[in-house]
Amino acid sequence: MSKYAAVDLGAESGRVIVGTVGSMDVVHRFSNQPVRVGDSIYWNFLGIFSEIKKGLGAAFEKYGDEIVSIGVDTWGVDFALLDDSGDLVGNPYHYRDSRTDGVPEEVFSIISREEVYRETGIQVMQLNTLYQLYAFAKRKPGLMAATRRLLAVPDLLHYWLTGVMKSEYSHATTTQIFNTGERGWSKRIIGALGLPESIFGEVVPSGTKIGPLLPYVADEIGAPRGVQVVAPACHDTASAVAAVPAAGGANYAYLSSGTWSLLGIESDRPIITDLSYDYNFTNEGAADGGVRFLKNIMGLWILQECKRYWDEHEKVYSYDDLMYMGRDSEPIGITLDPDDSRFFKPGVIDDGMPDRIIAYCRETGQRIPKTIGEISRAIHEGLARTYATTIGKIEECTGKRIEELYIIGGGCMSVWLNQLTADAAGIPVYAGPKEATAIGNILIQSISMGDIDSIEEGRKLVK
Repeated sequence: MSKYAAVDLGAESGRVIVGTVGSMDVVHRFSNQPVRVGDSIYWNFLGIFSEIKKGLGAAFEKYGDEIVSIGVDTWGVDFALLDDSGDLVGNPYHYRDSRTDGVPEEVFSIISREEVYRETGIQVMQLNTLYQLYAFAKRKPGLMAATRRLLAVPDLLHYWLTGVMKSEYSHATTTQIFNTGERGWSKRIIGALGLPESIFGEVVPSGTKIGPLLPYVADEIGAPRGVQVVAPACHDTASAVAAVPAAGGANYAYLSSGTWSLLGIESDRPIITDLSYDYNFTNEGAADGGVRFLKNIMGLWILQECKRYWDEHEKVYSYDDLMYMGRDSEPIGITLDPDDSRFFKPGVIDDGMPDRIIAYCRETGQRIPKTIGEISRAIHEGLARTYATTIGKIEECTGKRIEELYIIGGGCMSVWLNQLTADAAGIPVYAGPKEATAIGNILIQSISMGDIDSIEEGRKLVK
């Protein structure tokens, strides 16, 4: 069987992985950290692309012409704007940048929240592309006027590899500017907000061959001419869900557990109802062209930010250390809502995430955690409780009983969190694969290149 190179970018790190659905080799890892300039937070896309090429160079040096294609998946919502020469218009922002503070309310004064949801089926989060783009157009009209194309992060990286601009379906659906039911950009929203319709390009299905590597890129990374770049399910969660090792039978839900927790089910069509609106559920594209009906939950981001603070101010702990410290700590009855808005932005020197958790407990009339273990326990129990509540809301929205939960992604390595979730939800929990996103990326490439017939066949291999 041929080998595939999967570029998997997360909010903390990136990896270049070579393999098949059944066997993978991580040939390169690199850090992916935001860059602060003044009051703004940006991504270092040029640095990211340099690391990707370094990783692909290592991949082709090791595996040569065994690699037949390359595909990139990333987190959702973020994007780059390009001018008529295909160059970046400004530095691409990080989704946690503060320029979207209060912007959803501005948008809803023009087109109602209900209309936006009915049009897109996407839950309202201030990080969504819709609010980022509106804020950019309002604050920087000159740069907006110079913009000729919007490309999501993976689409930009595919463009730099091939010279071809395409927008992939699963990622386009995360923007809250895409009508998933009609399978196209929402002219209703674009027109209402005065955004230029021309910057939104062709949307292609997951598995589309974007094109061969540009000759100079192939030469730079030591790749044979003609190696294809394939759009996998470019939203990392869509790739991860493609690798869920479930094969028919019980009604199941998935939980892609990492910086964000994304908990939901797969559906043939969007689920857009009064109840799904009230519960703020979202409908994002799936690798098979269907829909992932899910809820975005703050996830392990809160623990990651606590760890960053403790690493700098206390001592360096591993995530296993923090898990065991939480598990071994006595319960003190804290009820933590991981989706509280005060946990959304990165901590700073005088306002670290542990301080925010303490302030949250004080302001909500709860006991104040005094140790790292107590804070860790509050985070883990808060997540498990939120997962169980979300499963109940999915059942309400669909009328179906969820019988199993598959936890995939890096967060599935937290055995204690898995058990807390099983206890809270009262259903069996299956953990793994850890590398679900990369496996799903490779799975979709394998289908595109003809080595696997379907996602169902791939899932049997994963299982």
